[in-house]
Amino acid sequence: MTALTLSTAAAPGLRADAIVVGVAKGAASRSGDLVVAPGAEAVDKAYDGRLAGVLETLGASGAEGEVTKLPAPSGFKAPLVVAVGLGAEPEKDSGYDGETLRKAAGAAARALAGSKKAAFALPVGDASDLGAIGEGVLLGAYSFDSYKENGKAAKDKNGKAPLAEATLLGGKPRDAAHKAALARAVAVSEELNRARDLINTPPNDLNPESFAAIAQAAAKEHGIKVQVLDVKALEKGGYGGILGVGAGSAAGPRLVKLSYTSSKAKKHLALVGKGITYDSGGISLKPAGHNETMKCDMSGAAAVFAAVVAAARLGLQVNVTGWLALAENMPSGSATRPGDVLRMYSGKTVEVLNTDAEGRLVLADALWAASQEKPDAIVDVATLTGAMVLALGSRTFGIMANDDAFRTAVHEAAEEVGEPAWPMPLPEHLRKGMDSPTADIANMGERMGGGLVAGLFLREFVGEGITWAHLDIAGPAFNEGGPFGYTPKGGTGTAVRTLVRLAELTASGDLG
Repeated sequence: MTALTLSTAAAPGLRADAIVVGVAKGAASRSGDLVVAPGAEAVDKAYDGRLAGVLETLGASGAEGEVTKLPAPSGFKAPLVVAVGLGAEPEKDSGYDGETLRKAAGAAARALAGSKKAAFALPVGDASDLGAIGEGVLLGAYSFDSYKENGKAAKDKNGKAPLAEATLLGGKPRDAAHKAALARAVAVSEELNRARDLINTPPNDLNPESFAAIAQAAAKEHGIKVQVLDVKALEKGGYGGILGVGAGSAAGPRLVKLSYTSSKAKKHLALVGKGITYDSGGISLKPAGHNETMKCDMSGAAAVFAAVVAAARLGLQVNVTGWLALAENMPSGSATRPGDVLRMYSGKTVEVLNTDAEGRLVLADALWAASQEKPDAIVDVATLTGAMVLALGSRTFGIMANDDAFRTAVHEAAEEVGEPAWPMPLPEHLRKGMDSPTADIANMGERMGGGLVAGLFLREFVGEGITWAHLDIAGPAFNEGGPFGYTPKGGTGTAVRTLVRLAELTASGDLG
């Protein structure tokens, strides 16, 4: 991954392949003219104060994520200046927000694939700005190329390796706050990129067993306690939901428990992730055209895994337990059929009306298992319903909860770290649609409002008195379009940063 360093050096004298600066659409008071953002003063001076004019001549508008390259002025040790758009210039003295900096740094890092070193002279107001820029660089430079010819080092679609090193100008190498912000950016970004790798891995190489082995290796490396329940242990424990979903696959299901503990912890946060390593729909087989990206149906488990490891690396003063509900949903002679009834780990029975509504079945068992430890809060993450994509689109995830204040807190945490999310209701009238004449509950209800119905189903398996939230990340978990900002094509790692922020807030006592 791209190496990050801090420097107070002036841009002209820095040896690098490129100097990155920010430009923006000027405020109305400036008639909307292009403006050079703070941090690039030395670069602008070298152009005799005409950098904005030169960029406008080249067609730059300052639009968010726009990248314009031009030769560096005489006397610079770097041969190239890269101007990245920041969007609209902020109001006076308000500064650029972290997500704007994150996106700009990501766009520039991706545009610099093939370069060995770049210096980022973007606006830095405080340590949090450095952290945002660092995250943007590390996430924007991400590339997944493990399966390309001869197993060569990761390269982008044009055969260029990711940016090797980035120096963040304006960052003081000996400043404690600056160093801490950089360390956090590295830990969170490395784990988020690990989640991306898992999501992008083909399902013939990532199944419940291999996913569990990866989790075990990471847990050992970072001092996390791990427990893996295989098929025999799941049968002995009565985990009917996980077993029912995995019954049709030659690759048996697993339930992985990751426990990070801090001796100074006063709170316990449980995270539960849906880990369907491939979802064919089972007997309720998905139609053609809906199968190609179903390797991403374990994105929730990948996010939970990454968040627990990040919490350990950051040494957060909170206990964080991650539950990875892993199964492969396949059709076969042994697969669960529509009409079958499963007895869940909680003891409740579920009539399976649609085997493609499988995520809620594995989550139900994991939610009940997490509830037995009486954590202060449970957050589950899942690529759960197409209905949520229809409701919120491909870049925003939905948040449901059994507590309005907690739902608001989760939403605020997501927005703070730059992950678009929206609070969704759990209408009580939709619960009746899941009544079953045969079992305690059916796994399907009314078609309209299907994402909310899924949330109501999950709520049935949360222990009494436990605060819970459900994140349906079906839209943003996998980007089928082109890259943008710091988001690549393919697995995105959505929800990792939200979960880490929730762990930090829990540790500080600011989450309630």
